[in-house]
Amino acid sequence: MFENLSHVTLQQYWWIIDSLLGSILVFLMFVQGGQTLIYRIGKSPMERNMVVNALGRKWEFTFTTLVTFGGAMFASFPLFYSTSFGGAYWVWMAILFCFIIQAVAYEFRSKPNNVWGAKTFEAFLFINGLLGTILIGTAVGTFFNGAEFTVNDFNQSRWATPYGGLEAVLNIHNLALGLTVFFLARVLGSLYFMNCIDDEQIYVRSKKQLLISGIPFLVFFLFFVIRLLLMDGFAIDPKTSIVSMESFKYLHNLIAMPLVLILFLAGVVGVLFGLGKSYLLEKYTKGIWFSGAGTILVVFSLFLLAGFNNTPFYPSLADLQSSLSIQNASSSHYTLSAMSYVSLMVPFVIAYIVWAWRAINRDNITVEEMDAGDHLY
Repeated sequence: MFENLSHVTLQQYWWIIDSLLGSILVFLMFVQGGQTLIYRIGKSPMERNMVVNALGRKWEFTFTTLVTFGGAMFASFPLFYSTSFGGAYWVWMAILFCFIIQAVAYEFRSKPNNVWGAKTFEAFLFINGLLGTILIGTAVGTFFNGAEFTVNDFNQSRWATPYGGLEAVLNIHNLALGLTVFFLARVLGSLYFMNCIDDEQIYVRSKKQLLISGIPFLVFFLFFVIRLLLMDGFAIDPKTSIVSMESFKYLHNLIAMPLVLILFLAGVVGVLFGLGKSYLLEKYTKGIWFSGAGTILVVFSLFLLAGFNNTPFYPSLADLQSSLSIQNASSSHYTLSAMSYVSLMVPFVIAYIVWAWRAINRDNITVEEMDAGDHLY
């Protein structure tokens, strides 16, 4: 079946798969956002235990999705993987370090004879929540603003600066996306606490955080989107494959792909609806589902804007013609078609995640559960 599809169709198919994984990852980073709120939401040791254990039920979903996203990108677009992970290594090493200390924190925070104390591991969780979100958002920003690399005729890449990708943080547009992801994760984390922790004070403080984190989220998000639609973008001539700059490129992409526009607008409405309804109504706890689904749609749309309509998804600032697209960075037709059969398992994996989520969250976190202490993070 898949082997009969054209190479271009398979490349587009796998960009959609990778985009979906990336968008689910951003939603699941509510765990990271919640970790930055441990001391904002939990004012006593018991309340902090409730917050950490609520997040501890879900942190492995985020970690697994990050690994799956990276693996899918490696298999489907190996030239991007080797260029970015091999060149911008300081950024990716920092992200990896953030997730390593997160795993250590959840494993050892409540262990007997913990000589470092719970606060040390709570600091690890805060670092993961702060740097993990900002750095991943900044890295995705390079899909639109470009990165400093070159690729020769033998597909050998070289980073053009000695800073290993850290220079991306100096781009205000990249940083705006990083801060957007950070504050969005805090909003989603607050909504998650409202949904799964049965405690009046935690609910009230989480609701307050919706406004505190929601306002900067909207400011940075609007700045990123407005600048994205108005700036010059990278375009590929479909006949010559020459890369050049095009005015309002991403606005043109949005207009040329009305389905993507609809998904983007629906996602924005979903995020705002979940946030607004949760803040305005008393005892409303379902906002995480509207804002979470909206997050997935918005991020999915941004990935499609970056890769479709003759657009290089990883532009090169050092040499425009080294820019990577889904055409020149992908695996072979054989590899993509073989992988596509494996992708048929994705619906079953999603079904398992839904089942596991519901099973884990069957009962809300309570003080009584923490006192029982059967399994604490």
